[in-house]
Parts: sequence; structure tokens; C-alpha cells
Amino acid sequence: MKRLTTMIVAIAAVFALLTGCGSNSAEKDNTLVIGVDDHFAPMGFRDKDNNLVGFDIDYAKAAAEKMGKEAKFQTIDWSTKESELSSGRIDLIWNGYTITDERKGKVLFTKPYLENAQVVVTLANSKIEKINDLAGKVIGLQSLSSASDALDKNPIKSKIKSVAEYKDNVLALSDLKTKRVDAVVIDEVVIDYYMSKEKGKFKLLKGSLAPEQYGVGVKKGNDELLKDLQKALDEMNEDGTAAEISEKWFGENKVLH
Repeated sequence: MKRLTTMIVAIAAVFALLTGCGSNSAEKDNTLVIGVDDHFAPMGFRDKDNNLVGFDIDYAKAAAEKMGKEAKFQTIDWSTKESELSSGRIDLIWNGYTITDERKGKVLFTKPYLENAQVVVTLANSKIEKINDLAGKVIGLQSLSSASDALDKNPIKSKIKSVAEYKDNVLALSDLKTKRVDAVVIDEVVIDYYMSKEKGKFKLLKGSLAPEQYGVGVKKGNDELLKDLQKALDEMNEDGTAAEISEKWFGENKVLH
């Protein structure tokens, strides 16, 4: 009798373990883990209550809902974003992620959903007016970002004094305010947000370094996820969901069709 009882307990334990594994698998299948930089306003950032908010946050939540999934956001070091994706720790890179030829070799991209440009910002009272004035100056930018790529491709790169690299744009702008750097290369959509919040603090130099477009990054080989995601994004364009989110954050519909 004792042996029978032991066997029943063992079988129950195995059944419970299998049930638990099935539950975790089902939960994983129903969740999209999205890698974000939470210092990238207005795309994805922390509000005063430390809640993760922004255009891309709302956009991703709405797309996940269309797909019958739940969006789970994971803050990542932006300099390791492709490694996070290829390792499977995240399912998507979605936070002002610029489409470049180099990145196309590492990830799959959705169609572009937003226009952007890399621009140069300095303090409002600076004597720097145009990009050629950056000669001999110290320039700040986010490490391993498209801002770095844009500066590398511009002739002014060979004339500047040095480049200071930062983990995020907030730190770069902080050093600009204290004059540790003379200017910052940054996404236009990001600096537009900060200039609206701190009026009279910054000014943009004439012209941009490089126009670009944002897309969502999907792991190479995961074509089915890319297909499902793009279908959801297309539906959001058609039913007005994307326009509503854009108007909330930008005051107009900037989403590409």
C-alpha cells in the first residue's frame, strides 16, 4: 500500500510539472517581449511616476493586441540590441530603431513606419550656427546609434576635435547643458520633444546630417512573426489606430502608409 501511495504521489508530481511547463509555454507563445531604450522620448521613456510611456509603447501595445498577444517591455542596453534579439532574450527591437543597410544584415525589418533625421543641436546662445562650425568642437552622441553612423559619413567628422559617446541621449543633452560638449548629434524626433519641453534652451543647426526611417526589428529566420506583425501594422493604418496614437504624441498623423 505504501509503495502504491508513493507511485501515485510521483505520478502526480510529474503531471503537475508537465502542466506547469505547458502553462509557461502557452504564456510565452502569447507574449511579445519588446526591447526598448527607456530614455528615448517621445518614443519610449519613463514618466514622472516611472511608468514606461511613449509613441512606440502605445504603438507596440496596439499591434500586439491586434495579434492576440500581450506586449511585455524589457529595458535593454541599446548598444547590445541586436545581440539581445539574436539570443532570443527579446522578440522585437522597437524604439526608434533606424533602418540601415548594416542592420538589415543582422535583423529582419518591418516596412518603415516613421520618418526621422539625424540633426545637430547646441545651446541657444552658442555661436555655432551651421554644421561646418563644428570644426574643432567636441561632439556628443548616443553610442552605437545611427547618430554615430551619420556623423561618420559626413566630411565634418575629420575636422571635429573629438566625439563623446553616451549610453543615452539624456546623458548627452545633460553634458551639453553643462558645456562639457559643444553640440550633440541626435534624432530629430527626440530633440523636437525636448525643445518643446525646455523652450529657449536649445537650437538646431541648419540642415540635417542624414534622413532616415524607423522600423521594427525581428530576429532573422522568424519570418512568420514578421508577417503577422506587418499585417497588424497595416490594419492599424487602415482603421485609424496608428493615426490616433500619432496625434496623441506628435499632434498630427506622421505614420507612414
